[in-house]
Amino acid sequence: MKRRTRWTLGAVLAALLLAVVLLVPPELRGLSFVLRAAGLHGTTADAVARYGTGAFTVTDLSVPTRHGPVRGRLYQPDHRKGRLIVLTSGVHAAGIDEPRLVKLAEDLAMGGQPVLTPEPPDLLRYEITPRLPDVIEDAALWALGPGALAPEGEVDLFGISFSGGLSVVAAGRPALRDRVAAVLSFGGHGELSRVLSFLCTGVQADGVHRTPHDYGVVVILLNVADRLVPPEQVEALRQGVLKFMHASHLTLVDKRQAEAAFAEARAMEAALPEPAATLLHQVNTRDVAALGPRLLPFVKGFAGDPSLSPERSPAPRAPVYLLHGTDDSVIPAIESTLLARALEPHTHVHLRPTPLITHAEMDRQSGAMEALKLVRFWSALLGE
Repeated sequence: MKRRTRWTLGAVLAALLLAVVLLVPPELRGLSFVLRAAGLHGTTADAVARYGTGAFTVTDLSVPTRHGPVRGRLYQPDHRKGRLIVLTSGVHAAGIDEPRLVKLAEDLAMGGQPVLTPEPPDLLRYEITPRLPDVIEDAALWALGPGALAPEGEVDLFGISFSGGLSVVAAGRPALRDRVAAVLSFGGHGELSRVLSFLCTGVQADGVHRTPHDYGVVVILLNVADRLVPPEQVEALRQGVLKFMHASHLTLVDKRQAEAAFAEARAMEAALPEPAATLLHQVNTRDVAALGPRLLPFVKGFAGDPSLSPERSPAPRAPVYLLHGTDDSVIPAIESTLLARALEPHTHVHLRPTPLITHAEMDRQSGAMEALKLVRFWSALLGE
């Protein structure tokens, strides 16, 4: 979630007025959270955003998993008001230090929810592998073990972007299935190969054409680079792509550093032999139209494992909350719609497509009724 938002104060005040008329007290908790998460300010907004909030402590720790220990962080409220949330980030090199993930964890902890953010190493490398749902599952089971992180005997699983779908996968596994109270997929997927095909072609599962975000296309390249260039070029190509990704992340915090990093990526391109040089050039110029068709033949193999797709894995018993931006160009919103259809015979599904979100970021302007729908979604989730 971005630290700045384009929501207008007028829309916020209208939503607050509707809240006074329409919301019952439990829903004020959802309204308070949404105002904090959207970073809205003003005398009235600030007062409501502080409703039911308190202090929390932050502790770094090590979480044991079947693939070795992973870094984690615990956000522990001074006055606990809910179950532990195991919150997993999207594909990002900053991991649990990614500012938007930290902001979300803090906003939840401020409202009384303890939050554990595990850091699966594959996400740091922009790799989407079957190890990811393993780590999410193991982190939750560890939290449910001795140590009182989850004294209720249940946890919530929240996942952002690709970790949204993978959290649904983890929640349906036998060891965890009866110990998860609720699952949130925030901008997540239902079937991985379907998403990757969209990123390569620009055609959604419903036939709608949309220009895919270059970020998702580049993630595919990182995962299949060894199938596109000779072995001696693989590492240099990946390093050039990672430099570009780092530069892209820097645009959110420091434009000057970002430009310097983009220049480094272009210099790395100039030093590469073919075909790696052309591939990195297409990355540096964000040429998804040229890059996508080269990656498409490898999508099925990359996404073949059923554990990477919740639609191809056992469904959770816990209620599943699906939140998706209607204009998402990384993972299209149709993914949550199709996932909801697949899950509805097995569990209670709450689907909320909204124009207030792009890709797992609450950064769009809209009217008061859309804001109210989002408030009610979060109220139901936090009140499970």
